Amino acid sequence: MPRLVNIVKRAEGRAAKAESAIFALFKRRGGLLLRMPMNSSLHPQKGGMPVHNAPLSCKRWLVFRLGHLGDVTLTTGVLAELGRGFGWTFAFVTKTPWAEIFTGNPHIRTVIALDKAELGIVAFASLCRRLASEYADWGLLDLHGSLRSRMLCALWRGPVLRYPKMSMERRIFLHTRAGAEKLLRASVPQRYFMAAGRDVPPPDALLPRIWLRDEERLRARRHIDALLEPGVSPVALHPFAAHSLKTWPEDHWRALAKLLDEKSVPWLILGRGKSLFPDRKQDLSNTTSLRESCALLSCCRSLVSGDSGPLHLAAAVDTPIIALFGPTTREWGFYPAGARDHVLEISLPCRPCSLYGLSSCRRKGECLAGISLESVLKTLEQQDRQA
Repeated sequence: MPRLVNIVKRAEGRAAKAESAIFALFKRRGGLLLRMPMNSSLHPQKGGMPVHNAPLSCKRWLVFRLGHLGDVTLTTGVLAELGRGFGWTFAFVTKTPWAEIFTGNPHIRTVIALDKAELGIVAFASLCRRLASEYADWGLLDLHGSLRSRMLCALWRGPVLRYPKMSMERRIFLHTRAGAEKLLRASVPQRYFMAAGRDVPPPDALLPRIWLRDEERLRARRHIDALLEPGVSPVALHPFAAHSLKTWPEDHWRALAKLLDEKSVPWLILGRGKSLFPDRKQDLSNTTSLRESCALLSCCRSLVSGDSGPLHLAAAVDTPIIALFGPTTREWGFYPAGARDHVLEISLPCRPCSLYGLSSCRRKGECLAGISLESVLKTLEQQDRQA
């Protein structure tokens, strides 16, 4: 254990040196002056980056979170709670594909959507300078903890808050299984909330939220009525994931659809990936936008999905979830927290085997393949009784 901790600390030291080198490159190529405001109270953070004390009087915050769909979606419940509880309003910096998440959000004044070109080193250096100038009297809420967000923190003139990413703790647990208690104290939304320095609410108080317009829900309802039968609430299936090891085997999905047909349970497929039933009209793979998918999910009785972004979209529109978890575990902080949500998993000593589901598997995906069709059907019935 001590040896592993030393290895991780050395790796973080090398990462800090790399950060310094990149900051120097920003200075040369981006024309940026890395200086801190003289009137700020600074406290060192891991990696040498400063964080400002956040005065209670600051009510406007620029939020920085790039990352994947689920990472960004999980910020919405946190910002809603901060908006309701403290009167905060936000501008949000994220990748262009995720900007739609914030449409209609009453707590978000504006979304600054970045495409791939704007994330290059020179373009991003210019963006940092512009944001620091345009939002000079705002606070900065860093919910990413990346090199880019740290660059923006270094230039910020107002208060800066950063969340505990727990990078070292997660890596130590991955390799040694030590430190589970600390990781289990807070889900990812709760870790986001910790940045504000306030008492952290329970997970079900920070559920993600997407604000759909009435016309979006009506279009989705009409779409389902045309595909299936008027008024039915189908089971949504999402047989995809960013990494193949994080989804149920394809033959399991096919068997589940067949069993649902036999039980006269309507279903549809949402998401992006290889279409499993190209000849079935309810296979909507690769045909819906992000908000169209959310609206369709809001009309469904349940979503069955692996560890993926759409799992959190379903939570954000109050659709119950059956989450199938394999390579990743509760310690990572992404389990759903709704009253009718269920997580199906099997206990194996090799779990978790990866931070993101990227590792190869010597057991040929046993952690997901071992989740039975019967358990999914039984959980669907249980959700129906809860309804």
